[in-house]
Amino acid sequence: MESARKGFDASTDAAAVITARGVVTGWTRGAEDLFGLPAQDVVGRPASRLLAEDPARAARVADRCRAGAGWSGLVAVRHGDGHRMDVDLRVSAAFRIGADECFLVSARDPCAQWQVDGSVLEGFLACAPVGMAVMDPGLRYVWVNETLERFGGVPREQRLGRRLSELLPGIQADALEGRMRKVLATGEPVLDYEYVGWSWADPHRRRAYSTSFFPLTDGGDSVSGVCYMVSDVTERWNARRLLTLVNEAGTSIGTTLDVLRTAQELADFAVPRFADYVVVDLLERVLSSEGHGAWLTDAGPAPARTAMRRAGMRAVRGGCPGAFVGVGEMADFVPASYAADLLGHGDPVLIPVLDPPDGQGAAEQPLRIARIREYGLHSLILVPMRARDTALGLTSFFRSLNRVAFGPDDVLLARELVARAAVCVDNARRYTREHTAAVTLQRSLLPHALKGGTALEVASSYRPADPTDGVGGDWFDVIPLSGARVGLVVGDVVGHGVTAAASMGRLRTAVQTLADMEMPPDELLAHLDDLVLRLSDESGDGDPAARATATFTGATCLYAVYDPVTGRCAMARAGHPPPVVVTPDGRVSFPEIPAGPPLGLGGMGFEATEIELGENTLLGLYTDGLVEGADHDMEHGMTRLGQVLTDTGADLTTLCDSAVRQLVPVPQPDDIALLLARTHRLGPGRIASWDVPADPAAVGHVRAGATRQVEEWGLGALAMTTELVVSELVTNAIRYATPPIRLRLLLDARLTCEISDRSSTAPRLRHARSTDEGGRGLFLVAQLAHRWGARYTADGKIIWAEQELP
Repeated sequence: MESARKGFDASTDAAAVITARGVVTGWTRGAEDLFGLPAQDVVGRPASRLLAEDPARAARVADRCRAGAGWSGLVAVRHGDGHRMDVDLRVSAAFRIGADECFLVSARDPCAQWQVDGSVLEGFLACAPVGMAVMDPGLRYVWVNETLERFGGVPREQRLGRRLSELLPGIQADALEGRMRKVLATGEPVLDYEYVGWSWADPHRRRAYSTSFFPLTDGGDSVSGVCYMVSDVTERWNARRLLTLVNEAGTSIGTTLDVLRTAQELADFAVPRFADYVVVDLLERVLSSEGHGAWLTDAGPAPARTAMRRAGMRAVRGGCPGAFVGVGEMADFVPASYAADLLGHGDPVLIPVLDPPDGQGAAEQPLRIARIREYGLHSLILVPMRARDTALGLTSFFRSLNRVAFGPDDVLLARELVARAAVCVDNARRYTREHTAAVTLQRSLLPHALKGGTALEVASSYRPADPTDGVGGDWFDVIPLSGARVGLVVGDVVGHGVTAAASMGRLRTAVQTLADMEMPPDELLAHLDDLVLRLSDESGDGDPAARATATFTGATCLYAVYDPVTGRCAMARAGHPPPVVVTPDGRVSFPEIPAGPPLGLGGMGFEATEIELGENTLLGLYTDGLVEGADHDMEHGMTRLGQVLTDTGADLTTLCDSAVRQLVPVPQPDDIALLLARTHRLGPGRIASWDVPADPAAVGHVRAGATRQVEEWGLGALAMTTELVVSELVTNAIRYATPPIRLRLLLDARLTCEISDRSSTAPRLRHARSTDEGGRGLFLVAQLAHRWGARYTADGKIIWAEQELP
């Protein structure tokens, strides 16, 4: 130990005091020993004679020390007997002794080493934190330190003279001895070999070790044995395993926005990587569309019995034979004493040894207890599934075939896996709720069934740009009008998703209202344009969040009215693509309708165009997403649409689906809507008309003629009501209207009675008093007819009434 202390002791260093002129003024006993020169031979003489190298270097060192900084380094000096030697030299900063500037210089032999005797080395190796052992060429233990003895749990006395494979066959002894043989054969070390195994010191817990093997050589180059060093890296291995599993879970759990699929992915991932049997139970409210329950976000205790449903399950035994309930079935959770308020506080519960209770527990849940015992479920972790301070359910991890019980490190992993799954489940739950609301909104806005009566055979197709949302801004509609006419409309609101769908719904409602007012196409679009302007102004007010969800950014529309009596179709468009017309012989055309500005610009008018459509002519209304295609060439897309629709013999629904399938690009960049209508004329046998003289006496003749016509059509059940309706309408026309007056009966999906005249005065429904002699005509018509109304023409007006066919 004396030599060890000398290695750190500076009291024996050689020391001298040298003036700035280079004269030695002080010389210690250590200096005499190092240089072999007594003080009387050195003091008062120049120090330069002791240097064995360039004096210029000494001058540079002196300048540095004058500046207040010391210096140290290896310097060549000359011994008293004349031989050269290297010393570690240290020079202090300059200081003064009297009037002289001086430097304190110390030196020591760099070859002096710290000498450690055998007892010190033996004590260090025995107590080192790294396990160490020495093996002879036969791989038998020669020496073992205390740390390795503690790692393996086998006393030193039982190790010495025996091989590793004889003592610890369960820790990959063959692989370890194989690496020792490689070291003996090559003389090269093997570093950082990691393995996982069990120790006799702790047979119920896996440990991870890192081992390095080094050759032991004798005086020559031959290898006489192997030394190996072992470090316990269990914590590092667990952390790496946790990180690896968590990273894998991030790519395996939550691949879809489906609650049940996400729950099953959690169970599939954990078995068999982490557990032998996993069940995921979700609260009933989580799986329903109702969303949050009132207590779910409360930190207080949950109800005694919580309604949950099995959402996912997986076991190492195929088919989950130990399952208490199946996927989709109710799994009422009855908290045990160790799990009271489990869903409320959200902390996992670790049960290293699962010992099913007898007595009350077995009586309340006999099947559960029996299954636990039958399938050897011996260790359990319960992890509440929570996200955003909301309880979602409970995940249970069991071990059966894996005889190692769960430990605290496993709880960390289970918590992390469930936390990731909980976020995915909550996202899926929220998405499902929003998606359901959006789809419900879309379905409520689009027509449930298209009815063109006998005038039109119709078919439609609608595809939103984002099929996962299922909503968009395109819309279409078929609107029954008076006089057997049918209104056709298709529109496109800029944008996608719920905001566009809500805007679309408002426009569709407005179109239906305006169409019911019997407005011609150009006038209807003008009113719709005013409405969009007003809504845009309203959405510009209020908070930014409201503006983001309510702003109208633009819309286009095409409105057409087909009259099966005349075969004429009037149409107008607001920035929308023109319709496609395919005649029965396959000729395709796109009527030249003035485009008009998109809705919401204002200040510009709309023009209507009227064309004639023959029997079985195909009329197609569509949005731009159908014809733009991937190349955004509208004309090319319209040409392709016309070519697809030339198959005039195909069923209309089949033709509609085929057109969409062939024209819509993948991926679909925009919402698309296609409305096809095949026209039918109302034959002469379904139309009857009479010119009515402006004479009250003519009422009886017209009434009788109308009654006979209804009976000829086989509608005797409507004869009496038709007689009353005709009588009242004709009487009012003769009394208040301007000639010529004309009566027309139409037999379509309903029986329509129309009376036309030159007057533009609107009829008004009155409620006559009991003492009034008249004023009940329109009131009777309203009571007898399915619906009634008035529309204006270029020559006057038409009052009409419809009756349902029996």
